[in-house]
Amino acid sequence: MEIIGHRGAAARAPENTPASIRVALQCADYVEVDVRLSRDRVPVIMHDATLDRTTSGKGRVAEYTLEELREFDAGQGERIPTLEEVCGLVRGKTGLCVEIKEPGSELVVCEVLDRLAPDPLLVVSFHRAALGMVHEILPGVALGLISSRPELPAPRKGEDVPLAAFLPRFDALTPEIVAAAHARGMRVIPWTLNAPDAWERAGALAADGFATDDPCRAREWQERGV
Repeated sequence: MEIIGHRGAAARAPENTPASIRVALQCADYVEVDVRLSRDRVPVIMHDATLDRTTSGKGRVAEYTLEELREFDAGQGERIPTLEEVCGLVRGKTGLCVEIKEPGSELVVCEVLDRLAPDPLLVVSFHRAALGMVHEILPGVALGLISSRPELPAPRKGEDVPLAAFLPRFDALTPEIVAAAHARGMRVIPWTLNAPDAWERAGALAADGFATDDPCRAREWQERGV
């Protein structure tokens, strides 16, 4: 099973920071990050719409320019990175999984990915329309739909967006969902699995990979052949 480092390696370093990404690079098949836009429309790496939980800042990410965002501590002295910087960190080392958090950011995100993206690249989102936009701009990029619902969404009439992966919440994963996704040519990558019993269950359900906050612990578990 592929190991996807969730927000880098969020269990070992502040999430979505260069430090977290560098840890994940040692162990993960893909490094996963979340992308939002600054006020001056620079793609930056941040999960929440607001700065309060993970940085020394307050308020919405979109209210600040990149230069202003750089002033905030993102944990242990780390700074908020840009998508461009993350591509530079990851390229040539492992794959990159980019979650688009905000519809309307696709064009700017894709411009960076078109120039700098590592290979392999997977672009994912809860927003189907966002994936459709990415497909229009970068038709060769692998796409994945994230879902919290306990079902595989049915294909939409007339929709031609090819989905390479389905990313369900782990407690919503069933053998039926895995079988249906595989029948439609999708990899199944549940989230977020942080313990051996969860990794074992994902394997028993025939998942193709999993997202985890501790990819190095997952890699150690995998290499032991447990």
